[in-house]
Amino acid sequence: MAHPLDPTLFPLDHLVERGAENDPALILRHSRLTYGDLRDRVARMADWLGQCVPEKGARVSCWAAKGELTALLPLAAARAGLVHVPINPLLKHAQVAHILSDCGALLLIGTAARLKTLDPVDIPSDCVLMDEVEAIDATAVHRGNLLPSNADPDDLAAILYTSGSTGRPKGVMVSHANLWLGAVSVAHYLGMAADDVTLAVLPFSFDYGQNQLFSTWYAGGAVVPLDYLFARDVMKACAAHHVTTLAAVPPLWVKLTELEWPEDATNHMRRLTNSGGALTTDLVRDLRAIFPDARLFPMYGLTEAFRSTYLDPDLVDSHPTSMGRAIPFAEILVVNDAGDIATPGEEGELVHCGPLVAQGYWQDPKRTAERFRPAPAASTYSGTAVWSGDRVMRDSDGLLYFVGRRDAMIKSQGNRISPQEIEEAALATGLVAEAVALGVPDVRQGQAVHLVVRATGDMNDAEQLLPKALAKELPNFMQPQVIHWRDVMPLNPNGKIDRTALLAEISA
Repeated sequence: MAHPLDPTLFPLDHLVERGAENDPALILRHSRLTYGDLRDRVARMADWLGQCVPEKGARVSCWAAKGELTALLPLAAARAGLVHVPINPLLKHAQVAHILSDCGALLLIGTAARLKTLDPVDIPSDCVLMDEVEAIDATAVHRGNLLPSNADPDDLAAILYTSGSTGRPKGVMVSHANLWLGAVSVAHYLGMAADDVTLAVLPFSFDYGQNQLFSTWYAGGAVVPLDYLFARDVMKACAAHHVTTLAAVPPLWVKLTELEWPEDATNHMRRLTNSGGALTTDLVRDLRAIFPDARLFPMYGLTEAFRSTYLDPDLVDSHPTSMGRAIPFAEILVVNDAGDIATPGEEGELVHCGPLVAQGYWQDPKRTAERFRPAPAASTYSGTAVWSGDRVMRDSDGLLYFVGRRDAMIKSQGNRISPQEIEEAALATGLVAEAVALGVPDVRQGQAVHLVVRATGDMNDAEQLLPKALAKELPNFMQPQVIHWRDVMPLNPNGKIDRTALLAEISA
């Protein structure tokens, strides 16, 4: 399908070739890398990785805070012919052990403190654990003579793990082409340029967070990685680095709008981007008051197809609840329950077609077949499409509106959370006989995690012990905000726990 943007594909590691030699590319806490430095460091790291893991297509994983390693590893792994598997730093040992085992990682680089939490019994026997400081030191003295790769754009470049509505995290397989075109698309519709400075506050393990790097580098701009503790840290960084681009999720925007922003933290801001949940009218108003000259881009995406839609900033005030239209290189169809293309105003399932569609779930043909299916006959791209499970509606002007989700996924603080994963952790404690995790609407978090349980024994003991046990096994964003104790769980006509009744009860 023809497109006004240049659809020429390159292997992912060619992104480092986009910027001018002496222009800033990566601004770290104690150092600053130019594009010339970036090219040298990526070449060194790729050559070192190739000797550590000589098997082409092998998986290398990273479980570390934002910095030089986490920023460069995606490109270095691609240049070395390896597959990058980033792990969210907020995850804990059980989730990390599952990811390493599932993807068959041969190398895990992480912070020393995180690596110490892993039980050797749970780690694949052929997976080498390495401190990130040791890895950076090793690459610094290594020769860097690997030229940009000539990988096939359809080759697997990364596996991004995301929670589904049921079961453990599943790995979404993304190609060089997926990531390259995602960078081209976002850089284009955001209007990014070589003098842009992006404050990267989102985890690089998320497709939204990872694209902060790739789209900025495609445009030749600079990225400032930030692992913030408090919202005030974000505000200070915006002032210190003259940030022009800030991407966040609604819970962070809420915290940021509660601060008193000085002029030096706002007067360079050109654009704000949002995904991971809808912006409220009040939040839009507050953001406009703080950043009067910045363009606001609401966006919708799913890891299986990177991103699907964005709303033109000029339409935010007149169409505040719209998801907008398809991003470049994406074709978004609305399919009704009869399998036909929905008419304007008719509800249907959002189906994403085109080259941003991922390659399926790693070693999971069953779930792949459920979500990745042939595109509708009306598709211009044809091929495989992502059937999102999200219900949407398109109006007569072509703008899309979100209606609801088919599954029970909890979306809290920008994170997609599997209810089953929380339930399994609760049951594994032996303190409860039944457990149901639910997402309850919450102004600050989008949805708050509530856990409804029935104790196996003495309820008083269980009430004291369960929160402590879950704190050890689940990352912070999965922790239940409220635990509800029940003597009996309600059942539906099929004899299963009635989740709908429980949600109605605790939401009342």
